[in-house]
Amino acid sequence: MNVTTTENQFVEALEAADFAFTRRAWVDAAPARVYDLISDVSAISRWSPNADKVTFDPEAGPTVGAWFSGRNRKDGKEWTSRSQIVRADPGAAFAFVVGGAENGIVRWEWTLAPQGRGTVVQQSWRLLRLDPVLGTTRTELDALRRYMTNSVETTLASLAQWLAEEPTR
Repeated sequence: MNVTTTENQFVEALEAADFAFTRRAWVDAAPARVYDLISDVSAISRWSPNADKVTFDPEAGPTVGAWFSGRNRKDGKEWTSRSQIVRADPGAAFAFVVGGAENGIVRWEWTLAPQGRGTVVQQSWRLLRLDPVLGTTRTELDALRRYMTNSVETTLASLAQWLAEEPTR
């Protein structure tokens, strides 16, 4: 029997770890200031082209274990996601997992390193597990990674610009 396959036929051959990236930008603010901004998830719409109306659950804040919700947009679609903070190191790192720490689908992480009078901000995105909602083929998941990479680059550039123009340091 002669079987012909394409890269798009076998989801089981895909590994979630293959769909990750990291981008960096220097911003004109101290790590503590940058941390305060990025850990205030309600401010994400200032920088992100894809997320808004992000709010912590009642009486929650930027601490490990806290939950928040946000509205997301992509390709003309909108949805609400739930995320849980998994790392909160003031002035150093902030991370959350979409779907929660136990069964999440995507990990977002920001790390901060002082450099000169500012900070190198590193933002990472990583699939934790494959899920049909994100795509079922290598082509779809590669497209998602490219889309998210562009989103992160826009977010970092917007954050840097906002900090450069913001009078409060």
